[in-house]
Amino acid sequence: MTTNNRAITFGAIAVLSWSTVASAFKIAGQYMTPFQMVLVSTITSFVILCVVLTLQRHWGAVKALTAKNWGLLALLGLLNPVAYYLVLFKAYAMLPAQVAQPINYLWPIVLLVLLAVFGGQPIPARKYIGMAISLAGVAFISMGGSAIEGSLSGAGMGVAFLSALLWASYWIVNKKYCSGMDATVSFFGTFLFGSIYMALAATVVGWPSLSTPALLSGAYIGAFEMAVPFVFFGIALRISTNPAIINQMCYLSPFLSLFFISAIVGEPIVATTYIGLALIVAGIVYNQYFAMARAKA
Repeated sequence: MTTNNRAITFGAIAVLSWSTVASAFKIAGQYMTPFQMVLVSTITSFVILCVVLTLQRHWGAVKALTAKNWGLLALLGLLNPVAYYLVLFKAYAMLPAQVAQPINYLWPIVLLVLLAVFGGQPIPARKYIGMAISLAGVAFISMGGSAIEGSLSGAGMGVAFLSALLWASYWIVNKKYCSGMDATVSFFGTFLFGSIYMALAATVVGWPSLSTPALLSGAYIGAFEMAVPFVFFGIALRISTNPAIINQMCYLSPFLSLFFISAIVGEPIVATTYIGLALIVAGIVYNQYFAMARAKA
């Protein structure tokens, strides 16, 4: 197998993993609270990342972290996994999966706004077109509320938007302060502190007594949402001679996710969800590839 074929294989594993987790969130939510889901999944992810660091022989990079690095990772651990996943899992508890997932996928649009407001990076005029297309997608999804099993709550959609805001914020801080750090080491640090925070919280409120299905579903989320896909996706980007192809594979994930939501969770996917998700992705793709290309022309 050639290096590029290996990269595509690793990228496909990551995309397939991310495509299943929206269904896993809804299934896990039948057995435990968002807090319990974050507790189990975060500790699972931390254990997996320890194994990955051992296999990659990267513990030397962990030992080389400075006090400043550790302080930053401690702060990032509060943002992700703790705050982000508590909010994300709450969104899935309040909304149908076919609604929560596309709204959370708006984070690149939120990122543009945050960079403009706090980073002093004005939004290029052409990118407003992509933003409008993506927001039109959210409007379409909202229009399908009466046809989706379970009504759409404004509070639930607000929580889903907040999850996108938190992820965009994490991306900005991580990109600015951890760009020189090995990606696996960075994830290890944030999930180390995330596990500590969640364990301390569980000690205060009481450690939950969870059933086997709860533990298994939480462990699945920790493995296939938080740990495995990021490791494989990072490897794919590193070894590929054309990283753009690997990045573009991510756009398959939300559409595959709808298939799993229908097949596994049993949610009937309404037409407005397909249209809305297509518009959201189209707006993101336009901004990432076409708006900048025209600006350079």
